[in-house]
Amino acid sequence: MTKPSKPKPLLQDADKPVRSRPRKPRNLAQPNLPLDPMPDRVDPCLALLKPKPPKGPQWALEVKWDGYRLAVHIDPSGVHILTRGGHNWTDRFPAIAAEARRLPVATAVLDGEAGVFDEHGRSDFGRLQQSLGGRGGKRMSREAVLMAFDLLYFDGRDIRQTELTSRRHLLEGLVPAGGEEAIRLSEEIDADGDVLLRIACEHGLEGIIAKDRNSTYRSGRGGEWLKIKCIQSDGFAIVGYEKSTAAFGGIARLLLAARKGDELVYVGGVGTGFNERSAAELREQMDKLIIGKPSVDTGRKRNAVFIRPELVAEIEYRAWTHDGKLRHAAFKGLREVQDEATVYEME
Repeated sequence: MTKPSKPKPLLQDADKPVRSRPRKPRNLAQPNLPLDPMPDRVDPCLALLKPKPPKGPQWALEVKWDGYRLAVHIDPSGVHILTRGGHNWTDRFPAIAAEARRLPVATAVLDGEAGVFDEHGRSDFGRLQQSLGGRGGKRMSREAVLMAFDLLYFDGRDIRQTELTSRRHLLEGLVPAGGEEAIRLSEEIDADGDVLLRIACEHGLEGIIAKDRNSTYRSGRGGEWLKIKCIQSDGFAIVGYEKSTAAFGGIARLLLAARKGDELVYVGGVGTGFNERSAAELREQMDKLIIGKPSVDTGRKRNAVFIRPELVAEIEYRAWTHDGKLRHAAFKGLREVQDEATVYEME
């Protein structure tokens, strides 16, 4: 039987403390590992509208949130929150900015949607606008929550050319599921697309988003992301209003227009969705834009006041009539210029 070998003594005197070898000075000719520069701004990947959810395991499904698209940039100099149009709104979302500073990462760019939730857990665009002081307001929204759904830059690496599955894996490590903080993970939902859409609609949500798991992050509306809505919701230019002595703010109906090529065309009106406060604020802004003649042909209108088409209203609607007018429309709020207030383009 062989005796167990004795452990070899450390190669130093027993009465001296253990120390590592002294560091050699770095060879200046040997380069550091290069890091990718953090982008100052990223044009967001936009979802293409589809009537039905796609089929197949390549598609990841999420809830569609109703709010403002934001990019949260985190670096050693601090946190910067940019709108879809590239405007710095860090000061307007203090809770999101504070939570971003607490994330366990040195550098990152998160993509997500800021929203304010109602008592049923649904994001509500109108509540978000009210929390910010209305269109053109300067109020801070402490209630807003960022639902983070993508990670574009992480610890010195630009990962936009990495497939969605890997980007999501890193995001889930950074923003765990099930949190109640000001930055939360927009979770993937393992379900059939048709079933998920039906459930989303039954719960009064705006719709769902489908994303190609193998896709890289590409700015614009390239089809890698798809949106399927329960109720249509788009931006329309306000070209005037009809007066009323009984309605909130004296507004009987807003007169709306969409883009068709290089022109605006009249698409009908909306007379619901206002409350006393929103109607008063809207009337105040519209009366600063009054013009003598309509900018589009609205047909004959009684008690109509026409304005320059500078305000963009977010409108919910169920369908279109055969002559190109909105059906069952409701006013949701005014879109901010900083949020790329685009006007709906007709085919």
